[in-house]
Amino acid sequence: MTGRAVLTRAAARPTRKKARRVKTAARGARSEPQIGAYLGATLKTYRQSQQLTIQDVAALSGISRGMVSRIENGQAMPSVDTLARVCRAVGLSLAALFKDYDLPGGEARYVPQGQGMKVVRRGTKRGHSYELLAYDQGPRKLFDPFLITLDDQSEVFPRFQHQGTEFIYMLKGRIEYRHGNNLFMLKPGDALTFQGDIPHGPERLIKMPIQFLAIIYYGTVTRDVE
Repeated sequence: MTGRAVLTRAAARPTRKKARRVKTAARGARSEPQIGAYLGATLKTYRQSQQLTIQDVAALSGISRGMVSRIENGQAMPSVDTLARVCRAVGLSLAALFKDYDLPGGEARYVPQGQGMKVVRRGTKRGHSYELLAYDQGPRKLFDPFLITLDDQSEVFPRFQHQGTEFIYMLKGRIEYRHGNNLFMLKPGDALTFQGDIPHGPERLIKMPIQFLAIIYYGTVTRDVE
């Protein structure tokens, strides 16, 4: 009695190999609808770009209209042969069909024109605008990109110092820019890269309005700069 009971319980427990097969099958079942939806949406987009109807594709590929419709709606997983015939009908290669499948999602932040965060820095008052173009970077802040606009010649600018490396790219106007003991005359298209811990800042505003992109790269995780 005891031996039979033990055997029965052991038989009820799946082996590790069987459990792996079950998990693999479950993953395949979950991924198949995703592939089907991607294939269907891509084929439909290409069909419509060629101004073809479902009936046109059915006639060109030799596949029933109903099957073409089910493929486009992600309701059927076609064989490779069927898929190749539909692709030829819409003018698409199999390689092009799969080129965007399973791409990593990644993370990007979009800031529309004029909607950057306005920043007030030490010594910046009237006629001096700092617009932060990327913010909310989370705990790892590697850089700060600013769009800086100067439009008041009477403004007196302090010297700035901060950690990291700064890159400036001129967009509008002309400015004389100081870095330590060096002076640089910058015009549109000019670029300047320097160490941020050396005192730096505008020396003279030559031609207004002045606008430039300033990117401060920290290189390592850092806290917000005052």
